[in-house]
Amino acid sequence: MKLEQAAKQLEALGNPTRLNLYRMLVRAGEAGRPVGYLQDSLGIAASTLSHHLHRLILTGLVTQERQATTLICRANYPIMNELIGFLANECCADVACGAVAGEAVA
Repeated sequence: MKLEQAAKQLEALGNPTRLNLYRMLVRAGEAGRPVGYLQDSLGIAASTLSHHLHRLILTGLVTQERQATTLICRANYPIMNELIGFLANECCADVACGAVAGEAVA
């Protein structure tokens, strides 16, 4: 993953409403959630929800699918896992993790 893409995704998640929305979609699993459910659960206007979803969709963190008259939103798990991997893959790469923990105690 490129640094620029990770920064955009983290920026999108940096808003409390978007982070809450994203967590709801992550909890929903592959089935996702209808937009109406998300709006009711968050208690926000449709235009506000649309704005927040758009930001998450632009970064690839969320996908949408129309099923008849219902718009279903889903967390994009491969992209989420890529972002998590980007953050964690080099954990303690420059020093042994035990050394970092030991230094914090001392």
